[in-house]
Amino acid sequence: MAAAKRDLDRIVEEAERLGVIGSPSSTAQLTLDILGPAATRKLVGELALFRFTQDTSPHYALGQITEVQLRNIWHEDPTMRSLIRQRGRVDAVSERQDTHLGQMVISAVFRKGGPAGYEPSILGTVPATGTPIHVVTDPVLEELLQLYREQIFYLGHVYGSKPKLPLWFKHFDRGQDGAGEAYHLGIFGKTGSGKSVLAKMILLAYARYPNMALLIIDPQGEFARDMKKGGGGGEFPLPVGDIARRLGKQTVVLTVRNLVLDRWELFEQILYESHFFERLTVPKGENRALACGILAAKLQKAKVKLADLHRRESFETAWRLLEDDKVQKVFYRTESSRARFDSALRESDKDEFFRDHWAPVAELFRENRGGAKSINKALSWLLSLENDDGTSRINRPILVIDLSKEQARGLFWNDKIQSLVIKRLLDGVSETAEYFYKEDRSLNALVVIDEAHRLAPRELQADDDAAKSVRSVLIDAARTTRKYGLGWLFISHTLWSLHPDILQQLRIFFFGFGLALGQEFQSLRQLVGSSGTALDLYQLFRDPHSAFDTKSRQYSFMTIGPVSPLSFSGSPLFFNAFNTVDAFLDANKLKV
Repeated sequence: MAAAKRDLDRIVEEAERLGVIGSPSSTAQLTLDILGPAATRKLVGELALFRFTQDTSPHYALGQITEVQLRNIWHEDPTMRSLIRQRGRVDAVSERQDTHLGQMVISAVFRKGGPAGYEPSILGTVPATGTPIHVVTDPVLEELLQLYREQIFYLGHVYGSKPKLPLWFKHFDRGQDGAGEAYHLGIFGKTGSGKSVLAKMILLAYARYPNMALLIIDPQGEFARDMKKGGGGGEFPLPVGDIARRLGKQTVVLTVRNLVLDRWELFEQILYESHFFERLTVPKGENRALACGILAAKLQKAKVKLADLHRRESFETAWRLLEDDKVQKVFYRTESSRARFDSALRESDKDEFFRDHWAPVAELFRENRGGAKSINKALSWLLSLENDDGTSRINRPILVIDLSKEQARGLFWNDKIQSLVIKRLLDGVSETAEYFYKEDRSLNALVVIDEAHRLAPRELQADDDAAKSVRSVLIDAARTTRKYGLGWLFISHTLWSLHPDILQQLRIFFFGFGLALGQEFQSLRQLVGSSGTALDLYQLFRDPHSAFDTKSRQYSFMTIGPVSPLSFSGSPLFFNAFNTVDAFLDANKLKV
């Protein structure tokens, strides 16, 4: 143990000294007197460390420098200011009498001792003035966290500095490397802030765990493209699928074309949204809802299967049912309305109706398509702990549900249908998680929700029932599924527009560029709290696309929550995400 201390002390002594603790300082924020040689270097965002004794034990405190101030009391004198106005500077005091004061927020404190060598502690006192402040280097972090090196994962470097920021993403089960419960995460930032790339990196962090299942609901198809062999395009071509497969994960992408819908309730809702009844003079409203409901019920009574709706004989059965006067009386009470409907029905071209209005809806429920899976079977395959032969599954898979419009050509598909399908997926996942919980098992799964602001917005149109139901399911899931071992990762380019009930349930946040104005900044302030210097540092983030070229772009993030061994005090941490694929792969030993 003593050797470990000497090694760390030696490493610290070899690191550059930035300054000393000054006055006034408190346990919440320290004032630093910056040394002359360090005054000309970039200090804001730098991760620094100092040693001190607390309760007779050696301690090491780490934190980021959030602000640097320049003071020269002579320049503040009114007489001297008048002289400076005439001469520009006074050699006896200008520059020579400058003092640089830094503000440092402590994010982690380690005490020397315990079985791990260094264990978490708190800053329970303020060290003496003159205590040296050293810059943190990779060797310092490696020594402090040597027993946890297998858990450490890197997304980038400390903001504006060289050392890599150690993070950890634990699976949601008990046991080794487990958190014991699920975490909900959120990634927020303007379009182009790097949030999608960061989400893919985090996805690979969780993919390291064989017992963890990963589901990605992909409304735009971005994640689906990255799962292909050799996939990964754009400015950061991260081959997510190839890396996941090297980690032993089976990856499957289901698109709208090979995802089979499996509920009669869905058929009713989608038929309601289609033009089928509209062409038969039934406008949207109560009558159309009744028509869809009675038709679905009669088809079931006639032994028509959902998977067979695409067949011509199923359509003929539906057509005969609609010709029945008793059926028409259910949704049209007046004789004139029934006569109008019956006239439209008999004058219609059945071939055209089947081709243009019935088949695009029925095709969504057809099973005999190459590689097709019903929603129920897909979720069972993803979340099961056993293989088909009953043996324990060694490595649970990754499933991407691509619900983009470009995959739905030839099918009846729009935003409302997408919402209905997403609700079915969410219901299925939540029901499975609850079943696992009753069996005293953790589901140990993460669901990634891209474009979360569209699925769970703060405000909705009054008549959009499909969107309301999706939002309701997501809000309920965020509140209840943590104890089931089911976590959610929400990705959104807006913070204010996401429903506040979901924001309140998130444990880990990543904030990228673009949230420093208006309502977005007010929402950010509420989440971060009164840490003014942290928000000041966040406002220094520059737009990645303001760089001269793609190689020099910086994707900066502020993170809050139990995502790093350096953030157990709850204070924000800042980092620049890797801007090359090789740097990310090398740091996490993911290269072949």
